[in-house]
Amino acid sequence: MPDSDMMAIIEQSINELLVWVGFGTLVGLAAKAIMPGRDPGGAVATLLMGIGGSVVGCGTLMFLVEGKRVTPISPLGFAAATGGAFILLFFYRLLSGSLITEAEDGDRFTTRKYRRRRRETLLRDS
Repeated sequence: MPDSDMMAIIEQSINELLVWVGFGTLVGLAAKAIMPGRDPGGAVATLLMGIGGSVVGCGTLMFLVEGKRVTPISPLGFAAATGGAFILLFFYRLLSGSLITEAEDGDRFTTRKYRRRRRETLLRDS
């Protein structure tokens, strides 16, 4: 019988892992849909951001609400996880330089596409 107990634990662990991966993907996609603009990450970044957002959002909600267990697979848990993923996406964009770019010497514009155009113009004129 020890083998059947071990198999039940393994099956439950794999089920939990697949639920977190699926749920994390949905939460990450929802957060990316809410925040406008281009995203600096791909599919793996969306998945990890969704899983991290689930942990951050649901953990924060459980910390703030005494005696209530928040499961990620519930409407309240989905909203909290999406909020957590939104916050992670905001800081991810902030740290990757997608939201704010620093001007270089002589640059008048602060967005990347304008700097690129200006550099191309300067190189053509030289």
